[in-house]
Amino acid sequence: MGIFCLLIGPFALSFHMNYPDEMYYRDAAVEMMRNGDYLTTYLGSGELRFKKPILTYWAVLAGFKLFGVNAFASRFFFLLAGAATVGLTFRLSKVLFNSEKIAGVSALIMAANPVLILSSGRSIPDVLLVLTMTISALGFATYLNTEKTPPKWAPWALYGGLALAFEVKGLPAAALGGIGIFYLLINPWHKTSLKTLIHIPAILVSLFIALFWFVAMWKIHGPTYLDSFLGDQVGVRVASKSFLVFKHGLIATGVLLAMFIPWVLLALPQLKSTLRKTWKSNPQFTGFVILWTLAILGMSAMTSVFYERYLLPVAPVLAVYLGWILVEGNFESRKLGLKISAWIFYTLNLILLLAGLYLGTKGHIAWFRLLLIGLSLAYLGRLLLSGQKLPKVISYSWLLIFLGYSLFTSLISFPHPGQQLARYFATQDDLAPKEMAFKGNDHISSKIRISLYPKTTLVNLEKTGWRERLDSFDHLIIEDRFYDSLDQKHFLEDFHTVNWSSRAIPELIDALGKTEFDSLLEAKGKKYYYLRRISAQ
Repeated sequence: MGIFCLLIGPFALSFHMNYPDEMYYRDAAVEMMRNGDYLTTYLGSGELRFKKPILTYWAVLAGFKLFGVNAFASRFFFLLAGAATVGLTFRLSKVLFNSEKIAGVSALIMAANPVLILSSGRSIPDVLLVLTMTISALGFATYLNTEKTPPKWAPWALYGGLALAFEVKGLPAAALGGIGIFYLLINPWHKTSLKTLIHIPAILVSLFIALFWFVAMWKIHGPTYLDSFLGDQVGVRVASKSFLVFKHGLIATGVLLAMFIPWVLLALPQLKSTLRKTWKSNPQFTGFVILWTLAILGMSAMTSVFYERYLLPVAPVLAVYLGWILVEGNFESRKLGLKISAWIFYTLNLILLLAGLYLGTKGHIAWFRLLLIGLSLAYLGRLLLSGQKLPKVISYSWLLIFLGYSLFTSLISFPHPGQQLARYFATQDDLAPKEMAFKGNDHISSKIRISLYPKTTLVNLEKTGWRERLDSFDHLIIEDRFYDSLDQKHFLEDFHTVNWSSRAIPELIDALGKTEFDSLLEAKGKKYYYLRRISAQ
């Protein structure tokens, strides 16, 4: 868990690879800080948004409360959630098999899951959903374990995890939970009685946790909020065309296998006999894994737009199952496959390190990250050459790839427009306007909104009719693609930000460190203009 935070932290705790949906949660949390209403969620335009339950917004808000309104704070608890998911995967395996070996391999598999890594660096619901569903999976595991009577904490984990998951994502959590409970009642190898499953205190507390925000929104805003929520959960996300369902089902299956490379490949030798062995020793867990996997594939297939993160809630359970298969199949005795896999990932990191050093010769030197990558590769190289702890080499090398990639995203992304504007206003005796309009990419507006908080309220203008609204504002930030369509005679340009344009990346890298770089960036870069109405004082 600590290594996960150390290697993913520099990549996650900033705006590397900013994900579009993050703006919904950051913008709402900023508005919560501003108005003190911690239940109602707003868009950057000021409109209400009820498409997701409250827990993700609160995770961002908690970071803001602890560390101030900044990128680090907005993603802090999501990084911890990713690391905690690795730890819970270890614990889940221990509950099921009471084996340090299986638990360790399962945790390494989960730590190297690229979808978990990416989700841990994004302030969106998915990593919180997998964390809470894994808490619930711990409860399910205790009921599936035939050797022990479920401990007192089991129903609290099962129902409490599902309740928290429902407050993260809504209906998908309820669907997986309902399927799991149904399986406990009917599985032919170790049925759980209804009496054993009914734990009144845990159920009542969990129902309160799961439903309180929905009841509060009904009382405050009426049934309108429910239409928005159900429209997102059921309406626009559910595909009705059979071909689309089939297509997404195939894609989801392929992505699910790809999430566990190279581990699925390492499990192929003696797979048939190993599957037969594991089935005989613990069929109830195998059945649970199959059922949850089919459920998540079915739900992913039914979406109108498929994203790989939809598969994440069952990844820890699959990691435990795969770790079990690998250990039972004595995978560590097959050194050649492990060495080939380790060398592939290690070589990728060497390439990233060399490319980072090349950028350093051009003036872009990220000392801390380069040092951390170098020390990590030295440690992993020693293990690789000696043939020791090769699963650890594979897992840590996976994590290290994202740290190496941040060498390039930092060059392209920073300082982002919000940072540039904040520095500009700091040089102007902090005379940032109290209110500004914004027209451009809403994801950029979210970065600016955070950077200028609390002095400036940034209001996003709509896609249509935005020019008519300009009369209400004396200050405007506008993207370069809209600049020419603006009646510029009413505004004076005070400042503009400039960042790398994706189309010009090869040219800019070639010019990096040369005298012509600044002029090329100015000519080819992406700009946002800060304009002040000429009559404004």
